[in-house]
Amino acid sequence: MGGRVGERAGGDSTYVEFERAGSGMAGKDSIVIAGGGPVGMVAALGLWRAGVPVVVLEAHDEPFEDQRAASLHPPTVEMLASYGLADHIIKEGLISPVYQFRDRPTGELVTAFDLGDLGDELPYPYVVQFEQYKLVELILRLFDEKEGFDVRFSATVTGFAQADDHVTVYARGPDGPQILRASYLIGCDGGRSTVRKSADIDFEGFTYPERFIKIGTYHDFQDGTDFVFRQYFSDPEEWCNLFKVRGKGPPGIWRGVFPTRVDETDAEALSPEGVEARMQRFFPKSETYDIAYCNLYEVHQRVAATLVKNRVLLAGDSAHVNNPIGGMGLNGGIHDAVNLVAKLVKVWKGEAGPELLALYDRQRHKAAVDYTQAQTIQNKKLLEERDPVIRAEHLAALRRTGDDAKQSRAYMRRAALIESLESAAAVT
Repeated sequence: MGGRVGERAGGDSTYVEFERAGSGMAGKDSIVIAGGGPVGMVAALGLWRAGVPVVVLEAHDEPFEDQRAASLHPPTVEMLASYGLADHIIKEGLISPVYQFRDRPTGELVTAFDLGDLGDELPYPYVVQFEQYKLVELILRLFDEKEGFDVRFSATVTGFAQADDHVTVYARGPDGPQILRASYLIGCDGGRSTVRKSADIDFEGFTYPERFIKIGTYHDFQDGTDFVFRQYFSDPEEWCNLFKVRGKGPPGIWRGVFPTRVDETDAEALSPEGVEARMQRFFPKSETYDIAYCNLYEVHQRVAATLVKNRVLLAGDSAHVNNPIGGMGLNGGIHDAVNLVAKLVKVWKGEAGPELLALYDRQRHKAAVDYTQAQTIQNKKLLEERDPVIRAEHLAALRRTGDDAKQSRAYMRRAALIESLESAAAVT
């Protein structure tokens, strides 16, 4: 959709000149987005709704059923509402206003936070548990095949060349190499981003020595317990995040995220025996666990040195990655997309100069470093602390925070990235 296909001189690859969109927009090239995950698709939808034609190039041959992020924080739900998505997400997801912190060795409930207490300032005072691949599927279901909204699977960006008034994007699709002329290129192609690497942008930070393992099970952890849909278990030996998603339907899937031992091999971690042993250590029961899936992955804390390099822009995991404790990666990526769209639309339409994109860089870089990185690193340290004295102090401080209405409110605002959005918006 949205383009004319012809042969370049020599006939060695395909050249695509995209249709223009919108009245009075003649001469405007489309915006190309590398990566059709949730951040790329949200960015595409926001641009398209504003009358900007987009082309999304996704390497997978269909929407990738990625079993990672699933928690949409209150401000993220509000953003998606402005894109016409919230009603669908709320209907199809799980509403989770409360989250708990527990001490795994003793089984004690340390404290709980209720986002309903922020109902006086939030239109959606809860988290929606909605798997990230479902967000992609939802956008495709509602908007695929619309004029100017062009999503191409089995298409990978391999490089680009920048000019003063456009960027030439090199890609490979199912029919061979392609060259696309774009107004801007947005890299939403993940932590190993080809766009970021081709732009020679440093990815500053570190990688944890241990890996994380995510285990999905059909076992109902609310049976006989007072568990909610989201809880965090502190343990000096093996902490755990446990939360529920709908999966493909009833009874839903509970996801447990654990650290591996530094010396643990893939075979040990992923073997049926290893998975069962890990689940039994966490929550012993007489029957074996009915496992839905199991994933093992490296975890990084990194931020791109810049999110803007002339006509090449970064958002989501291409721009920053972090550990998943607190569910901030997907949310921060969507916040990137919404912030970028608001500015890029004005630049594309000639209502603002490209310096507005530098503001996107300053705002979202600050949010990533000062909030998402800082909070997720702190969350991990809280759950894994080994020194018994320090650990007891941390849990006592968390309990006091939960018991004090003012402190609890401040904690939830930071954890839900409300504070990060306010701080970023103050950057000029």
